[in-house]
Amino acid sequence: QYKFRDLTIEELKNVSKTYPNFTFSMNTYTFKDGSQKDLLNFSGTVPVKYGNSYNIPIRLWILDSHPFAPPICFLKPTANMGISVGKHVDARGRIYLPYLQNWSHPKSTLTGLIKEMIAKFEEELPLYSLSSSDAARQSELLSYIAKITEGETDKKSRSKTGGKNEGCFNKITVVGAGDLGIACVLAVAAKDVADKVVLLDLSEGAAKGGTMDLEIFAVPNVEISKDFSASADSKVVVLTVNSLGNAQTYLEVIQSNVDLFRGVIPAVTHYSQNAVLLVASHPVEIMTFVSWKLSSFPKSRVIGVGANLDSERFQYILTNLLKEEELAKDAWVIGEQGEDKVPSWSSCNVVANQTEAMAARNSREKVANRAMEVLKGKGQRSWSVGLSVADLTDSILKDKRKVHSVSTLAKGCCNINSEVFLSLPCILGTSGVIEMVTLEQNPVVQEKLQSSAGSIHDLQQQLKL
Repeated sequence: QYKFRDLTIEELKNVSKTYPNFTFSMNTYTFKDGSQKDLLNFSGTVPVKYGNSYNIPIRLWILDSHPFAPPICFLKPTANMGISVGKHVDARGRIYLPYLQNWSHPKSTLTGLIKEMIAKFEEELPLYSLSSSDAARQSELLSYIAKITEGETDKKSRSKTGGKNEGCFNKITVVGAGDLGIACVLAVAAKDVADKVVLLDLSEGAAKGGTMDLEIFAVPNVEISKDFSASADSKVVVLTVNSLGNAQTYLEVIQSNVDLFRGVIPAVTHYSQNAVLLVASHPVEIMTFVSWKLSSFPKSRVIGVGANLDSERFQYILTNLLKEEELAKDAWVIGEQGEDKVPSWSSCNVVANQTEAMAARNSREKVANRAMEVLKGKGQRSWSVGLSVADLTDSILKDKRKVHSVSTLAKGCCNINSEVFLSLPCILGTSGVIEMVTLEQNPVVQEKLQSSAGSIHDLQQQLKL
């Protein structure tokens, strides 16, 4: 069955010499497409020093085209171990390494792979010890992981979700316990948007910093957990995580975030298959696109925070500072977050007479330019973004059918033909985006949107999903 049997056996002998604790077997592996193969695999522990010494349990599946194809690698956590999702490990325990991505025989070997695995695990420990309560909740996730690592398909394992929190009517999960994540939790709690808020802390070790303070002062209806199963049956999942790797270029920073999301998205969607994903991670347009692709959710249920905060500020400035209340009603900030955002109006504000329409547009542009100048001086701190997130979740959970400028799939709008997410005014409800509001036909605005779409699409094409 193995095309290069002698080379494969020689490699496995070298592994056995270096790591005598590994055990070898032949089992059936089922791939995501449902196809099956009997594959060699071995499991055991690798020694890792991270302050103390740890034995990290792993399992490697050897493809029948080995050594010209890399193995499939997983962690094998015990019941009292939790998985630390990071750029090298996803929530199912699947291991991703540069060594695997750049696999090339004869330079790449199994022993070389294990050495890099140890080195990367010593930088970022992939497992942590669970408390007794967390360990009990971990059992379902371990069963899910076991099915994947033993070769059962994703489709079978996705059929059930945890039922512990089924009694919660409006439940929100915030993924990421940095400043933005905590700001979102406090804003949602302050606005009394949800019956329960779960904060998923993906950082290493015990709760510290802001999460420790949340526990100390016991914010009502807020649960802090490191276990993805705590998010089960959430109506909205807010993504605030950003990778803090050693990336040098902008593209490397985005790729590092993509690698992180590759572990997070499958886990949260497994436990909350009907949720609306609300992305606040940066860059929001690209990370919303990544979330859409990794989740396989319909486009209506994957939304980025986009220019909601800027739009609300823009309307406030028009109404309260410039005393242009009528103009503020249908005014939006749209497009790409940052300097390339642009003011616009919905089409209901268009005047029938062409001369009057041109005069009205010129008048609006003058006022808009003044408002945008005021807007430039307003930074986006964590707490202000948190308030914007609470505003969006309130509209979704309460089915308010309110219009917000959020990142949504822009293909088909303004002659954009690529799959990119841009901030556009949308009506939001319990199912996410219900309808996109039609914008006034403005050539300048369309040109800016098309330019943003082009640059975002170019970046997306360079990413490894």
